[in-house]
Amino acid sequence: MELNKRTVLWIVFAISLIVLWNNWMVANGKQSLFSTAPPVAQVAPQQAKPNDVPAAAATGSVAAAPGAIPASPVAPATERVTITTDVVKVDIDTLGGVIKRLELLKFADDTDKTKNKVLFNVGGTNTYLAQTGLIGTSAAGVLPNHQTPFVVRPGARTLGNNGTVQLVMDAEQGGVRLTKTFTFRKGDYTIGVRHDVTNLSGAPVQPSLYLQLQHDGNKPANDSWFMSSYTGPTMYTDADKYQKLLFEDIEDGSVQHSTKADNGWIALSQHFFVSAFIPADKAPRDIFTKKIATNLYAIGTVQPLGTVAPGATVSTDSRLYSGPQDEKTLETIAPGLELVKDYGVLTIIAKPIFWVMDHLYSLLGNWGWTIVALTVLIKLAFFPLSAAGYRSMAKMRVVTPKMQAIRERYKSDPQKMQQATMELYKTEKINPLGGCLPILVQMPVFFALYWVLQSSVEMRGAPWILWIQDLTQPDPLYILPVIYAVSMFITTKLNPQPADPVQAKMMLFMPLAFSVIFFFFPSGLVLYWVVNNILSIAQQWVITKKYENAPATK
Repeated sequence: MELNKRTVLWIVFAISLIVLWNNWMVANGKQSLFSTAPPVAQVAPQQAKPNDVPAAAATGSVAAAPGAIPASPVAPATERVTITTDVVKVDIDTLGGVIKRLELLKFADDTDKTKNKVLFNVGGTNTYLAQTGLIGTSAAGVLPNHQTPFVVRPGARTLGNNGTVQLVMDAEQGGVRLTKTFTFRKGDYTIGVRHDVTNLSGAPVQPSLYLQLQHDGNKPANDSWFMSSYTGPTMYTDADKYQKLLFEDIEDGSVQHSTKADNGWIALSQHFFVSAFIPADKAPRDIFTKKIATNLYAIGTVQPLGTVAPGATVSTDSRLYSGPQDEKTLETIAPGLELVKDYGVLTIIAKPIFWVMDHLYSLLGNWGWTIVALTVLIKLAFFPLSAAGYRSMAKMRVVTPKMQAIRERYKSDPQKMQQATMELYKTEKINPLGGCLPILVQMPVFFALYWVLQSSVEMRGAPWILWIQDLTQPDPLYILPVIYAVSMFITTKLNPQPADPVQAKMMLFMPLAFSVIFFFFPSGLVLYWVVNNILSIAQQWVITKKYENAPATK
């Protein structure tokens, strides 16, 4: 089969569908087209069982906690304390000192724009919690954990004049007092989490501190086929770098990841946002993932605190980042944390693209015009290659009558037809692959830009003009896909027309097929392709006219 631009376009069309379908399958925790892993059940998570307190660190010196405080006929008192800053509103439960709700005041909800985006939360089919506590026992019993009642110290609940607010709470259990101090700062999504452990008993104790994130295995309600995203545990260590885990692997026990480190972080990532516990650096710890209940999972760390003598206190500082996947901000918080902004296999292309876009945005102040400017820059970068391809196509357009004559002459002998066609290409100095290269070269850029738009919270809710109010969402009026279809139709008319009537009809159908797919693509991506097509049409028209008029000037 002759490899020409039409063939390549259909190949690209098919590959686009396959890649997008596979991305949707994997992001939704379902079986990949290239994998045999079973899907995760999409059901309401069960209430956490008593064993949701992690096991003790494997040091041989810390006894494992039974997982729950002794049964009591009276349910422990629970109260939510709300801390409000300029960027977050956080509810912390006095039962265990658990962060049960975190509202982002600067980001609208995905579906209801009148509400704010909520990360940590419990309700309906969703569970998302941040928990900390101690593992170990003493002569007096189990040490304080996230199922132990805490007493809150009096204090402010909003930012003070110094731009900070602290919540301090205490719990005594098993002869040990655990004091949790949460520190919030103005304009900061990073929460300081300090643990002070005081031995109130008459014998030494060897506690371990755990930091744990719980999440259900369900996908976000607004996920769709063409706008799907990853939700699940992620982690980073200096030794093994960034690791992206799946709930389905935790479910069936096949998950593999680093289990020991003295650096890095653990997190739960979702579209545009992340919550990450960052333990104290250079503090040895175990890293674990586990299934807590039906459709409920956890990732966390367990850090031995050593031997605490009677009357002594040991302290350790950790951090909890819960906010947007802002690449520049994440880079300043912890090594590797910016990697949660996942560009997939095309990171090597997507990261430089975003770097260029970030600088363009600093000049233009609008992400839509930034995409337009980026398209122009990419077009200029590929200009020599595109020009060569369009020259080849223009020559093919001029010699189309000769090619049709060859097909008629040798229609009963395909081998001679191919030989005569190649001889014509040689005589006219035409590269039959010339028209394909500009498209093939730009496809990695196209897919990389797709992931940039899918991953960049900086563009979430970013408008362009008029009806385009969110470049990461599909065009609500389908105007850009229609313009794209028109531009593709014009491009088809500028290309050499196939001699086969069936192929000619297929080429007229292709703009419609692509535009239907683009109904579901981010409008920013369609904007890129529309601008690219308009520039290509102008370049191709000039070159085509030059070669069509060349014989008349001789």
